[in-house]
Amino acid sequence: MAKAVAEGPTVAEQLAEAALAARPDAAVRETCERLLMDIIGLCVAARGTDYVAATLGAVEGSGGCTAFGHAGGFSSADAAIVNGTASHGEDYDDTFEGGPIHSGVVVVPAVLAAAERFGLSGADVLRGIAVGAEAACRLSTVVPKAVHKSGFHPTCVFGAPAAALAVAVAMRLSPRQVVDAIGISGSMASGIIEYLTDGAWTKRLHPGWAAQAGLRAALLAKGGFFGPRTVFEGPHGLFHGFAHTTEGNWAALLDGFGRDWVAATIAFKPWANGTMVQPYVDCAVKLRARGVKAEEIASITCETAEGILHRLWEPLSSKQAPPNAYAAKFSVPYGIAAGLVLGGAGLEAFTEEMVMRHDLRGLCARVTYVVDPQNPYPRAYTGHVRATLRDGSVVEERQANLRGGAADPLSRAEIEAKARDNCRYGGWDSARAEGLIGFGARAFDLPKLDLTPFRG
Repeated sequence: MAKAVAEGPTVAEQLAEAALAARPDAAVRETCERLLMDIIGLCVAARGTDYVAATLGAVEGSGGCTAFGHAGGFSSADAAIVNGTASHGEDYDDTFEGGPIHSGVVVVPAVLAAAERFGLSGADVLRGIAVGAEAACRLSTVVPKAVHKSGFHPTCVFGAPAAALAVAVAMRLSPRQVVDAIGISGSMASGIIEYLTDGAWTKRLHPGWAAQAGLRAALLAKGGFFGPRTVFEGPHGLFHGFAHTTEGNWAALLDGFGRDWVAATIAFKPWANGTMVQPYVDCAVKLRARGVKAEEIASITCETAEGILHRLWEPLSSKQAPPNAYAAKFSVPYGIAAGLVLGGAGLEAFTEEMVMRHDLRGLCARVTYVVDPQNPYPRAYTGHVRATLRDGSVVEERQANLRGGAADPLSRAEIEAKARDNCRYGGWDSARAEGLIGFGARAFDLPKLDLTPFRG
């Protein structure tokens, strides 16, 4: 079991020791290869968006590092913030059941930026990505749901120390420097969830911000900057600040770290919206396949988890009439409407024109919920749609797990197809898309990574 701080090394010291000793197995390597393809493809898909343009306008635009899909070079920190923001911007990225947290879109941009700046090998990049993703996933389970309930985004809060660890390990820093990097990153962690009120863009920024924060923390530690050893469990530490407690299950973070790879179960999304909305989309798609038409539906009632109400169901009037395309990504009613009317919730479902369509909004207004006190969230993400038709009959679909998650994972072929589709959506031809697929398979065997083919 993990040691308490009074009995020996601090949590950060134990984490650093385990991460430096870790060696990725075949399963977690497979996940990391999928993350590379998925994240670069998502960056390409988002390269022409307004929020990516705004992010590019806020950075210097000079240096030797790559912002995927964009010409020229960037500083390492600027590449990290652009790629982290772009890859998460459509909420189509990886997630972790039990958190939830988006680990890859923080860790991969941070490590790839360091790899380009310092010429790291593929093997070191794999180690960094693997331990960083593992740390992010495990950190999200120390005090389940507490960070979200406190008004913060776990991806940004835990992403900063996870990225710091990832870069520090990839760069082969000393144990003391790794602990310093983790400690420094605690003062860079952030991310409020007020974007839920009006569909603001700040959630999109959170992985990019955490990626560049973790990178900077590791570089500060490399230069000798001293960070707090008790950054996690201390009386003024990360969990006190963002979860309002220091009584965490530290064993969830430390026990088996680097041996029992929970990151191997990272989920890859089939739809471009909020994670816990996706099983409801699948239920709606199943009803559509049974011949149910939106105009036949009088009302829809969904059983749901209390833990997702404040993000995906309430205020109900707003979720039934999302103010913009980004807000629609975090609306269960809209996800259900998209599934029934459009047959899915891909990138095309979330344009400003689409979310204002009369038929979609009309169906959204007929969707409501009841809380199921037995719902297993956050251990599993479930879906349920019960539609009462205008003739009085009732049709219903349930889904016990997140498609793309541990119980129902997407195949390698499906991940590759998603990457191809995202490259096509972003304007790349098939040759460039196939280049990305090939890179995903061989990147970790290369003596040095060359990311320049993915510019422009």
